[in-house]
Amino acid sequence: MNFEKLELYDKCKTKVLKYVIYKKRSENEIRVKFQKEIDEDMLDDIIQELKENQYISDEKYIERAVSEFMALKNLSLRQIKYKLQSKGIGVNLIEDYFQEHNNDLKEYEIKSANNIITKKYDQPAEEIIQFLLKKGFEYDNVKEALERRD
Repeated sequence: MNFEKLELYDKCKTKVLKYVIYKKRSENEIRVKFQKEIDEDMLDDIIQELKENQYISDEKYIERAVSEFMALKNLSLRQIKYKLQSKGIGVNLIEDYFQEHNNDLKEYEIKSANNIITKKYDQPAEEIIQFLLKKGFEYDNVKEALERRD
């Protein structure tokens, strides 16, 4: 690489790195953000280097994002999957994570359903169930949450 190209690469890499360090991002988010600013081949090289140095990891992104969702929100597992997919995370990576953490995630969904049921306690059970199902909650987990309340 000649000096100008090396300088440009370094400048672009710094810009991408700042973006990633400010808030963890998925590979797809980085590509979308910089597709118009940085030449595609150079962006590929930058992303590859940042992956090798573990600044970018979609697996770690999933882990952290799911932990944040679980700590802050009452979401169904389907909603979490959708949010991850909307960030450009591969379906296979998401499914692998969900398989691996099945028991914890199921327990989380039951607790989330329970929290929503508690907030809507004055509504008929059937309405609450329909609301939860529309939100993507698994029927068995909704049933479990209701049984735990009795």
